[in-house]
Amino acid sequence: MTDIQLYNTRTRQKQRLEPLDPANVRMYVCGPTVYDRAHLGNARPVVVFDVLYRLLRHVYGADHVTYVRNFTDVDDKINAAALARKQAGDPRPLEELIRERTEETIGWYHADMDALGALRPGQEPRATEFIGAMIAMIEDLIAKGHAYAAEGHVLFRVRSYKDYGALSGRSVDDMIAGARVEVAPFKEDPMDFVLWKPSDGDLPGWDSPWGRGRPGWHIECSAMSYELLGPSFDIHGGGIDLQFPHHENEIAQSCCAHPEGDFAKVWMHNEMLLVEGKKMSKSLGNFFTVRDLLDQGVPGEVIRFVLLMTHYRKPMDWTADKVRLAENTLERWRTFTANLEPSPENDFEADPSVIEALADDLNTHLAISKLNALKSEPQKLLDNARLLGFLSDESRRGKMVHAIPVSVGGEDDLFWGNDYILLYKMRDRLVELRNSAMETKDFFEVDRLKALLIGAGVEVRMSKAGVELVPGAGFDPARLEALE
Repeated sequence: MTDIQLYNTRTRQKQRLEPLDPANVRMYVCGPTVYDRAHLGNARPVVVFDVLYRLLRHVYGADHVTYVRNFTDVDDKINAAALARKQAGDPRPLEELIRERTEETIGWYHADMDALGALRPGQEPRATEFIGAMIAMIEDLIAKGHAYAAEGHVLFRVRSYKDYGALSGRSVDDMIAGARVEVAPFKEDPMDFVLWKPSDGDLPGWDSPWGRGRPGWHIECSAMSYELLGPSFDIHGGGIDLQFPHHENEIAQSCCAHPEGDFAKVWMHNEMLLVEGKKMSKSLGNFFTVRDLLDQGVPGEVIRFVLLMTHYRKPMDWTADKVRLAENTLERWRTFTANLEPSPENDFEADPSVIEALADDLNTHLAISKLNALKSEPQKLLDNARLLGFLSDESRRGKMVHAIPVSVGGEDDLFWGNDYILLYKMRDRLVELRNSAMETKDFFEVDRLKALLIGAGVEVRMSKAGVELVPGAGFDPARLEALE
């Protein structure tokens, strides 16, 4: 069986994945708070852990992997979004507006992540479905001395858990000095965090031993993961922005509530996303959602490709050049595999180099380069690309792009090599000549270059949609070099 090595944020080293139960490998990933559209940064963990999910299914069997990703559907941001609708004139009760907003947003999320080729997890619990489990966990924490009630709130006593800070590598005192924490008169310690808080009559609330209220954010994931995966499971994932305080707090309350378990054995975090070298923000005008990109005509498969071009533990920079490279690479893959049918999911020849790359802490950048090396074995290319979530039936029904400029050098060399860069350059030249000929009505140079390309073993396809150059059986890259 394939050895999978994963970087454990908690131990700060790569380690061999040794499932607690190989017949049921369990993974929990923090999902979205459903108050608005998912932005591109939200999509990165979805795609990263989708690849891990696919790898685990390949290695252990699809029926032996449990993947849980939650929806946070009770939150102050959701309440604020619903309240804004009410203030804009909607006469319906706030509770109805909140329910409508969460349902609408979950629908958006599913549609957008489906477009990125992400498999839906086996279980997608909603926080509001587990309020009883949260109340029970909070009661248990109070009984064990790890939490206390104060003025309608319940707070976790951070200093009662001696290993608090192990995930982020900081002491409690360092956290207090370097972080902005909510200071409230009912807190015993500034670092204590909310497990339960009161709700007034207009806000969502549930009856509890501490009065009508709603859960704090952190207790939600602890309760849901315990109910669905048990006190110990294999992998917990999410963005690096969740490492502190969310994941740190999850560990503390879960380990104190269920000391018989280890909670998550392996913690995985993907790094942040940049746009053209800058942090994505509305103030810089470079903030966009997945739906914005899809509506602009960027295919979901291209978005997925760009997200996987960079190792998940490195900051990922979204650039126009990477989008063009992804479009061209995927176009080549579809061309090579156009007349083939994919093999059944459980009956295909997985290329060892692709699996080896993925098993080495999800090295998707290397895996993509290994896929490109399979261009002479199109069936292998098709089947292994689908393992990474590419070349779906939908994306292969038609050509995605034609005659798109390609930057030369850098990552192009890694992905296709100089032979294919030359082919792209020839295509761009032919497009320019054809555009000029359309105005002058003189097609001599177009015909001349077309003849030379055919002589080099290249099939030239010209239509109103664009120009496509396809390397044929007699493709001779050396003759392309002579045309430069």
